[in-house]
Amino acid sequence: MKRDYTSSNDVTGVTYFIGTEIEHTPAYGKRTLFVVGMQDVDEVLEMAERNEVEAIYLGANQSFEISGDFGTEEEQEGWDSLVKTLCKDYFVTLDFDVELLDWIQESGYSEYNNFIPMISVKIPHIETLGYNACIKLDDTDFNATNKGVWTHTVHDLMDRNKFTSWNQYKQDEIIE
Repeated sequence: MKRDYTSSNDVTGVTYFIGTEIEHTPAYGKRTLFVVGMQDVDEVLEMAERNEVEAIYLGANQSFEISGDFGTEEEQEGWDSLVKTLCKDYFVTLDFDVELLDWIQESGYSEYNNFIPMISVKIPHIETLGYNACIKLDDTDFNATNKGVWTHTVHDLMDRNKFTSWNQYKQDEIIE
């Protein structure tokens, strides 16, 4: 992903960067290490300690990927090592596409109190849907796994207090 940082614009190939968590999660306002892709857990821990962070954001820059629906054994072990080790001492956000929700639920990561599943739902041109547009948090089938459904108007979900403009992301600093 090409994006802007404090030192430069339109940068690609970044693995680690530091910033204050600006997205409105339980780690909001915390000094955070952002990690692009799956990295070695010891290296991530060293980066976190060296930069004195309170939180770690995995899958930064839309980089969380697995093969197929449930990934390879190597991918499972790699992500398990990262998430479960880091959750011992840090808030850990894992940013993943909604299509990978089953994989995340099978992982058991949500058993950690400081794990923050960041479910990314991409809706291009959302503001053109109109005032009456709704998003339904649904189930896989009628009465299958949830006690019902939750429906929210897009207008209410787009509350100004929950909004993070693209300009706010430019405060992150690339680290080596």
